[in-house]
Amino acid sequence: MIKLAKLYWQCRRGTQELDFLLLRYLDTHYVQANNVEQASFIELLALEDDVLIELLFSDIAVDSVAMNTLIGKIAI
Repeated sequence: MIKLAKLYWQCRRGTQELDFLLLRYLDTHYVQANNVEQASFIELLALEDDVLIELLFSDIAVDSVAMNTLIGKIAI
């Protein structure tokens, strides 16, 4: 498992909206999430900011059900 401190810094994107959404998920849901959801979150953090913004602020669906579920939790 990746240390929370490393994830915290990966959530700091320099865009206030992204920072808020990603850090809120990390603080409130990540530790309780199952391994699949945690892995999806780590995968999501590897994406470029413009892709993240598009996924979180539009109705675009990805092929992965787990990723769509995660995006729904983050974007609420």
